[in-house]
Amino acid sequence: MTVRQDQLSNGFRIVSEHMPGLQSASIGIWVAAGARHERIEQNGIAHFLEHMAFKGTKRRSALQIAEAIEDVGGYINAYTSREVTAYYARVLKADVPLAMDVIGDIVMNPVFDPKEIEIERGVILQEIGQAADTPDDVIFDWLQEESYRDQPLGRTILGPTERVSNFTREDLSGFVAEHYGPEQMILSAAGAVDHDMLVKLATEMFGHLQPRKGLIADAARFTGGEARQLKDLEQAHFALALESPGYRDDQIYTAQIYSSALGGGMSSRLFQEVRETRGLCYTIFAQTGAYADTGATTIYAGTSGEQVAELAGITIDEMKRAADDMSDQEVARARAQMKAGMLMGLESPSNRAERLARLVQIWDEVPSLEDTVARIDAVTTDDVRAFAEQMAVRAPAALAVYGPVDAAPSLEELQQRRAA
Repeated sequence: MTVRQDQLSNGFRIVSEHMPGLQSASIGIWVAAGARHERIEQNGIAHFLEHMAFKGTKRRSALQIAEAIEDVGGYINAYTSREVTAYYARVLKADVPLAMDVIGDIVMNPVFDPKEIEIERGVILQEIGQAADTPDDVIFDWLQEESYRDQPLGRTILGPTERVSNFTREDLSGFVAEHYGPEQMILSAAGAVDHDMLVKLATEMFGHLQPRKGLIADAARFTGGEARQLKDLEQAHFALALESPGYRDDQIYTAQIYSSALGGGMSSRLFQEVRETRGLCYTIFAQTGAYADTGATTIYAGTSGEQVAELAGITIDEMKRAADDMSDQEVARARAQMKAGMLMGLESPSNRAERLARLVQIWDEVPSLEDTVARIDAVTTDDVRAFAEQMAVRAPAALAVYGPVDAAPSLEELQQRRAA
C-alpha cells in the first residue's frame, strides 16, 4: 500500500492510498472549517452547513443526491467536528468517479433553498433537544466549555438554540466564502482508487477555484473550571479533564499510552479498582483527545449519588499511584493496545481515508505507519510515570458533574487531594 500526495496550483490537496484486493473505496473532502473556526455569533453554523449540503445543489435535488449514491449500493454521509467538516462516500471501484462528482457537487454548489433551510433548522433543533436529554452528551459539552472557557474551542458543535433559530441563507453563504477555499480542502481516498484519476477529477472540479486564506483559528488556552448541576437522574455523571498535548506535541504518544493504562480497557487501573474491586460503577474510562495545538485527558464515570464522592477520590488516588508504580507490563500492554487499535482500524478504507486527511491537515504529509509504530514503541515506562505525575499533580483541570451530585467533591477539593 502506497500513499501518494499532490497539490493543485491553487492549494487544493489530494492524498490517496491504494489498498490491493479491495473492490470498494472510501472518498471524501475534508474542510478545515469546524466549530473552532466560528465567531461567537456563528456558533453552530458549520454543522448547519453540513446538513444543508445534502438539501440540494444547482444540479441535484436532495433526493437525487441520495439516489445517485444509493442506486449503486453506496453510502454517503458527513460530520462536523471542532476542527473539520467532512463529506464522504463509500462505493465500489467503478463508481469512484460518480462519488467524486456527487461530493464535489454538494461542497461546491449548494443552493441553500429557503424552504429547505427552514425544514433542516427544525431537524437540527430536534438534534439539539435530543442531545440535551442525553446526560453523557451534556456533561462532555460542559466539560469542553470549562476546559476552554470563552473560546471557540469551548463552544458546542451543534450551537445554541437561539443562534440556530436565526441563521439565514446569507449567513451560510458567508461562512462558505470565508472558509471553503481550495487551501482549506483535502480530497482523501483509500481502497480501490487510482491516484492519477483522482488528481485529474480534482483538477476539473476544483482547479478553477481562486486561492484564499481562511480565517485562522485562535490559539487555544486550557482554562479549567467547574460545571455542576443537580438533577433527579438515576446516575451521577462525573467527568474530569486535564490539559494534555496537542497532535503536534512529541508527548502525544506518551499521553495516549498513559490514558490507556489508566482507564482504556478492562485490564486498566481504573476499571479494575473502581468497577471490579469496589463495584462502584458500570462505566468508567480514560481517554486522550487532541487538537492541533492542545488536548485533554478525560476520565468519565457514572455512579450513584451516594458513591460519587468515593469514586472521585479513588480516581485521584489511582492517578497519583500511577506516577509511582506504573509497571513495565502495563506500559507494554497499553502500547500493544494502541498499535493494535490503530492497525486494525486501518483495515477499513473509511478509517484510512480519514487518517490520511487528518495527517495532511496537521503535518501537510503522511508519516509512514512504521514511523508511527516506532514512536509508540519509543515511549518508556519512565516517560509514562513522568507524564502520570504531571497529570496527577500539576496539569490544569476541569470538572463537570451532573445528576444527584450533592455529595460530589468540588474541583477545589479534588485539587487539594491531588496536592496532598
